[in-house]
Amino acid sequence: MINTAKRVLQIEAEAVLALAERINGDFERAVEMILSCQGRVVITGMGKSGLICQKIASTMASTGTPTLFLHPAEGIHGDLGMLMKGDVVIAVSNSGTTEEIVRILPVIKRMGLPLIAMAGNPASPLARAGDVFLDISVREEACPLGLAPTASTTVTLALGDALAVALLERRGFREEDFALFHPGGALGRKLLLRVEDLMHSGRDIPMVDEHTPLKVALFEITSKKLGITGVRDASGALIGVFTDGDLRRSLEKGFEVLESPIGKLITRNPKRILRSNLAAKALQLMETHTITSLFVFEEDQAQIPVGIIHMHDLLKAGVV
Repeated sequence: MINTAKRVLQIEAEAVLALAERINGDFERAVEMILSCQGRVVITGMGKSGLICQKIASTMASTGTPTLFLHPAEGIHGDLGMLMKGDVVIAVSNSGTTEEIVRILPVIKRMGLPLIAMAGNPASPLARAGDVFLDISVREEACPLGLAPTASTTVTLALGDALAVALLERRGFREEDFALFHPGGALGRKLLLRVEDLMHSGRDIPMVDEHTPLKVALFEITSKKLGITGVRDASGALIGVFTDGDLRRSLEKGFEVLESPIGKLITRNPKRILRSNLAAKALQLMETHTITSLFVFEEDQAQIPVGIIHMHDLLKAGVV
């Protein structure tokens, strides 16, 4: 079994490497054809090729290229109405002779839609009909009977990924764009949530004056339940922070420190973040500096905080 698995992987790996050697000007023309498309990319294939087409369509759609899958058998029974002027069609058939695919080619041509043909036989009806032909031929299938599509579907999938990535790069597709199409996933939360969406603000911000005795400031730390308080001067500007860790270190000097003004015990120049920053950036700062809270400001030079964000807020939101 192990030898069989290794043989399959070797055959499929070699097929993909051979495909890389065939990437040429036709691939570039296919990309340009899709980029100039005024409608959608419609990808169609039958059987195992159809399953691969669905994955390619999903990848393209999630990376900025509006794409849908057309089942060719359903197409010849009415679903060709999905096609519209301005679309580009990608038709996939390893043999290039799949009946359902061949039967919809005249309609595609009659509508004047550009056709990208992905086939393993350059002399096939599909290959000849294409405005661009992309060769997905393989030397052998991994199936020992040479019947089940294996290496050929792997090559088709890889070529679809190559098209999708080339397109997203040409479009200047960004992480933020990707997140817009994945709002329910972890990536979406990381790239869409901003600090202002998660921060504590108003009376929920732990804050005391610099002359407040430590024993009084402790009530602010415990009541706000964030393990920290900010310390401000007479103008309201944040001049430092005092944390649970600072309390432990202070008490090592004796309990008389509880009477000291907290302004003498603070950590000055605390790390800060803007309310407009992504929550993921807050996480990065916390991890880099081994801290659990950040005070939030409206703009770079602002001195009066508008909020505070804690590691627990990021955990609850699924940013971590």
